[in-house]
Amino acid sequence: MDMDAQTAETAQTAHGLIGADVAGVTLLTLHGRGHTGLVFTGFQRSLKRKIAVKLVPKEKTTARRFLDEAEVVAVMNHPHIVTVFDVGEFREYLYITMQLVDGDSLQTLIKRKLRHPVPSQRRVDLPTALRTVAHTLDALAYAHKAGVVHQDVKPGNILIEREGGRSYLVDFGIARTELTEEDSLFVHGTPLYMPPEQARGEVTDARADVFATGATLWECLSGTLPVPRLPSIKLVGIKARRPWDFFEQTPSESSERIDRELEAIIQKATASYREDRYADCTEFLGKIREYANNRLGLAL
Repeated sequence: MDMDAQTAETAQTAHGLIGADVAGVTLLTLHGRGHTGLVFTGFQRSLKRKIAVKLVPKEKTTARRFLDEAEVVAVMNHPHIVTVFDVGEFREYLYITMQLVDGDSLQTLIKRKLRHPVPSQRRVDLPTALRTVAHTLDALAYAHKAGVVHQDVKPGNILIEREGGRSYLVDFGIARTELTEEDSLFVHGTPLYMPPEQARGEVTDARADVFATGATLWECLSGTLPVPRLPSIKLVGIKARRPWDFFEQTPSESSERIDRELEAIIQKATASYREDRYADCTEFLGKIREYANNRLGLAL
């Protein structure tokens, strides 16, 4: 099925679900598409509030993996991770109800900036990029202490609140926990952002999320990642076998807004070999905060 047909089918499916009752929540509008399913804005009648409802077709995931995601996020209590309320089955779908973030994904912001009529405004500004990445790293450091590696950090999985600019990490659908480690032998994730060891199907650790967050910061500041224009399967192959050939430019070559100091931070985070990266997201976060304070007088 081509992309246009897929989009049309998704729109038709979403339209047919508007107004449906999911465990006391009325689906109002399609909010977005996640890694495996659809995310709706819903109205929870009992508490008279809007929340998010994620629906995943049962044939696209296993109940175990879906419940793992819900359980992983439900036990987390962090200001930059969305709160999960409930999980269950609805018709041919599995559902999760969760906190609704009033805002857009970082991916939407990057794409909107690229279309700006003023050339100098076609990139996410540096303070916003650094603040968003700092929030993400703080959330990841918390998750890692709980034994959870996200494995799919990318601009589409980071939401930014419209008022205040707080960022939230979402979609732990392919997260690896200590209970699901055997699943790590299969390649999951997004080729642009996954580290080489994940592309090879190896067991991942916190440094996988360090790599993906570094790539996300790079894209924020350059607009696009400097990688070959190839199908996803070929990108995975390059990253798995020749990771040093994956990025076609250095960070400073891809954007004049990336100075040498920030380039060194990004390059360490996105190093081909995990032992060359920051040991964890806490160390990476420390470097981001130090840079933001020294260069911009910005406390993160």
